[in-house]
Amino acid sequence: MKYSELTLHYFESAPGAGALSGADAFRGNAGSRGRGTWVQFDLQVRSGTIRAARFQAFGCPHTIAVSAWIVERAVGRSVGTALPETVEDLSDRFAVPVEKRGRLLIIEDAWAAAAAAAGPAAEEVLRAGT
Repeated sequence: MKYSELTLHYFESAPGAGALSGADAFRGNAGSRGRGTWVQFDLQVRSGTIRAARFQAFGCPHTIAVSAWIVERAVGRSVGTALPETVEDLSDRFAVPVEKRGRLLIIEDAWAAAAAAAGPAAEEVLRAGT
């Protein structure tokens, strides 16, 4: 399969790969390795703003590239369940073939799970720290 230059760049460099820990780090994941695609996002949130984001992924180069691109753009944004772009826009940006678009839904689900964990839990951490 031929990949776009953007996909290859983010797949090969994988900025933001790794995990976060601590009281202000929140995690969400989706998919399964057994089915070929698994993604986890870790978000460090303070006062409702993403201070750091990391990902771990098992999947095709598109899965890894899109996950890396998302965490790179997450820092400084308000925590929310929406990706920085729609799945359709991400598909176009990374030239994801139609048969692989379901993997982007797994990425979206993992992001939503991490953001949902950070929402109310981030408020608890904030209250406990004051």
